[in-house]
Amino acid sequence: MRFVVIVFLVLIVASLGSALVLLLRSQGEGGTRVARALAIRVGLSLTLFLLLMIGFATGLISGRL
Repeated sequence: MRFVVIVFLVLIVASLGSALVLLLRSQGEGGTRVARALAIRVGLSLTLFLLLMIGFATGLISGRL
């Protein structure tokens, strides 16, 4: 489970970084691509949150990762 959490955190940071790069390269004109990258980040964050809640509820995750 620890591996899954780390992978999700890396993907979240990568998505945030790609949104920053897109924003800087397009100089504010590539709003659709930036919004898509940020939407992916939000989706990954929500999925990670749900996985953690399910893991705690089912006992798959005890107290710490």
